[in-house]
Amino acid sequence: MKKIVKTLSAFAIGGALLVGCGGNEEKTWSPDYELSDISFPLEEEGISLKIMTSSSTLAPDDPNEKLIYQRLEEKTGVQIEWRNFTGETFGERRNLAMATGEMPDAIKNAAFSDYELLNLAEDGAIIALNDLIENYMPNLQAVLEQAPEYLGMMTAPDGNIYAFPWIEELGEGRESIHSVDNFPWINVEWLDQLGLDMPTTTDELKDVLIAFRDNDPAGNGQTIPMSFIINDGGQDPGFLFGSFGLGDNWDRTVVTNDGEVLLTAADEGYIDAINFMNELYEERLIDIEAFEHDWPAYVAKGQEGRYGMYFTWDKANITGMNDTFDLMPPLYGPDGHKNVTRTNGMGFDRSRMVITSANQNLELTAKWIDQLYDPHQSVQNNWGTFGDDELQNIFEWDESAQMLRHLDLEGTAPVELREKTSVGGPLAILDSYYGTVTTKPDDAAWRLGLMEKVMVPHMQADNIYPRVFFDKEELDRLATIEADLIPYVNRKRAEWISNGRVEEEWADYLIELDRLGLQEWLEIKQAGYDRATTDKD
Repeated sequence: MKKIVKTLSAFAIGGALLVGCGGNEEKTWSPDYELSDISFPLEEEGISLKIMTSSSTLAPDDPNEKLIYQRLEEKTGVQIEWRNFTGETFGERRNLAMATGEMPDAIKNAAFSDYELLNLAEDGAIIALNDLIENYMPNLQAVLEQAPEYLGMMTAPDGNIYAFPWIEELGEGRESIHSVDNFPWINVEWLDQLGLDMPTTTDELKDVLIAFRDNDPAGNGQTIPMSFIINDGGQDPGFLFGSFGLGDNWDRTVVTNDGEVLLTAADEGYIDAINFMNELYEERLIDIEAFEHDWPAYVAKGQEGRYGMYFTWDKANITGMNDTFDLMPPLYGPDGHKNVTRTNGMGFDRSRMVITSANQNLELTAKWIDQLYDPHQSVQNNWGTFGDDELQNIFEWDESAQMLRHLDLEGTAPVELREKTSVGGPLAILDSYYGTVTTKPDDAAWRLGLMEKVMVPHMQADNIYPRVFFDKEELDRLATIEADLIPYVNRKRAEWISNGRVEEEWADYLIELDRLGLQEWLEIKQAGYDRATTDKD
């Protein structure tokens, strides 16, 4: 593993910048237990850490009611005093704690932006973690030795690490489960009913959607040939844009095979893609609510059996895991072009846990967090556990193989069950764990199989845009530019699909993109890409 820079800030050791709670109120951080050379389980009793966290509304209010945490307390001898919040309340309480100095020892599921991490580090509210990782965290070090690319993603421009990451590998490169968000699901039951073949070109797709419209297989005029939620990641129809050029993805950013960073919405092929979508709109083939409805309404219409085609990550969430819908392959455009545009997604979150400068038990905290990176522990933290007598289990424990095997969930929604029983936070699941530490979740294995068979052969891009850790100045400029640039792109995209004026307005649109800072945005993004790929090499 690349040597981690030793730059643990002086304030982190002394806690000199703390404001304190005042008076006789109980401190929001733990007392100094004066422990060293710690091993688990602790011999000392009454040792606790105070950690703020967030959790799902489906989970218990007290995280210690979860079996995962009960077992972890038994394993370590460390009791966690949780301050747990849900929804927007967590962000408000988290920010208030950092602003007042009434901080916990650490914040789990922290969800700080890169800019916030750098600000908090600069203000002395969170500490650099480099020394702690090197001295006290063998499980995390083992992860970084097996997958050293994550060290660069964790490291800020100043050489310090300020947060512990969440890592979940499910396939790599083109075969990553994140390579395409917005799978196009088409109603094959209707295709069979109407004697139609799976479309292979954009023209054939249009003909299929017209047949859906005219024959009304849903009945009573309820048929919706195509639905989506515009500019909404996995629910966006941008998958179809790949038949006309670079294509499109959720952050409008692609990297050419020559290493050039481009905005998808400034590509000439974008004009043809928008024109095609306008043709569908003019033919009344697009859901009239596609530009305004929300997720619950989108799901409701799918469950009512009204869709001929729609877009989402997993059809089970909308029309169920049945044979009614199948994944439509990428289509040839009018000039014979076919491309599956890769998204810039990956199973990595830089900011899952921070240690505050209030913490007086750094070795204890680091060693407790390192337990979360134990392979078997990480798997459970991410998905759920086994042997729970009260709740449905995600896993069974295979004693002979010493591994966790995913159970058949028997129709229970995986996301719902995971939110009830898993704990999230910092963890690492590498591809090498599958078959040795755990099995793949059935839903993930199914989606990976579809990705490999249907999508991967048609991906033209060698690279995606990586998780660049920009400095504060770059982040500030990107945020300023994107505050106007991205909403403008999204607004014009929706307008043009419905009014068909993309060619007429294209020249002025490009001028406006430049006025809004596109060229500077590209320069910053390109510089970040070049740094990240150079460091990787």
